[in-house]
Amino acid sequence: MSEVVKDVWSAYLKQLQLNPLRTKAITSGVLAGSSDAIAQKIAGNKKLQLRRLFLIMLYGFAYAGPFGHFLHKFMEIIFKGKKGKETTAKKVLLEQLTTSPWNNMFFMAYYGLVVERRPFSQVKSKIKTDYPTVQLTSWKLWPIVSWINYQYVPLQLRVLFHSFVASCWAVFLNLKARSITAKKD
Repeated sequence: MSEVVKDVWSAYLKQLQLNPLRTKAITSGVLAGSSDAIAQKIAGNKKLQLRRLFLIMLYGFAYAGPFGHFLHKFMEIIFKGKKGKETTAKKVLLEQLTTSPWNNMFFMAYYGLVVERRPFSQVKSKIKTDYPTVQLTSWKLWPIVSWINYQYVPLQLRVLFHSFVASCWAVFLNLKARSITAKKD
C-alpha cells in the first residue's frame, strides 16, 4: 500500500511541476467537493445534492485554487525570497488584512447568489448581518494556518495545504451549525 501512496504522491508532485496552475485548481476543486459531500452527510441529507456539490467544486477549481496559486506567487514577488519569522509575520498580516476579508465576502456572495439562488437583496442583507462574525471567526484560525503555510510549507504545496485545512474547516462549520440547530429544536 505504501508503494501506491508513494507513486501517487510522486505523480502529483510531477504534475505540480509540469502544470502548477491546473494541478492546484483541480486539487482545490476536489477537496472543496469532498468537504461539501461530508458536510451534506453530516447535515443529514439522505441524498447527495449534486448541483450544490458541483458548484462548490467549481468554486474551488475556478476561484480558490487559481487565487491561491497567484497569491503565493505574488507574495514571493513582494518579499523577494526573504525568509525568517519577521517576513512570515508580514506575509500573514498582509494576507489577513487584504485577501482574507475579500475571500470571505466573495464566498458568501457566491454561495448565496449561485449555490442557493437567492436574490441579491437577500444575499446583501445576509452578508451585512453575518459578515462581521464570519471575518472575526476567520481571524481566530487562519492567521495560524497562514503562519504554518508561509513558515514551513514549500511554495508549490501551499495551495494544497490551504485547501486541505479549508476542507476541514468547512466540515467543522457544518457540524457547528448543525449543533446550534439541534439545540434550538
